[in-house]
Amino acid sequence: MYIVFEKDGFQYVADKGDVLKLQKIDVPEGEKIIFDKVLLLKDNGNVEIGKPYIEGVKLEAEVVEHGHDPTIIVYKYKRRKNYRRKKGHRQLYTRVKITNILREE
Repeated sequence: MYIVFEKDGFQYVADKGDVLKLQKIDVPEGEKIIFDKVLLLKDNGNVEIGKPYIEGVKLEAEVVEHGHDPTIIVYKYKRRKNYRRKKGHRQLYTRVKITNILREE
């Protein structure tokens, strides 16, 4: 069984018990969060595809931690012009654990 859901314009594939790294979500650690934009559900060989989302299927997850990715260096350079720019970026993320797949029937 697995599920494909959408969060902030990104699509993720998950199963019950998986730990995923998502874009930063403003929810405290230990809290539960529900994702309701489910695109696809595969259960025992039966595949449901949403148009665009599946009605009545939600995904419940628990926020495990918040953090930063490693630094990415962005360096701009133009030869012979004495032009150099160095910039660093650390992307924020939230790690969530999928706890349950909820079906409303």
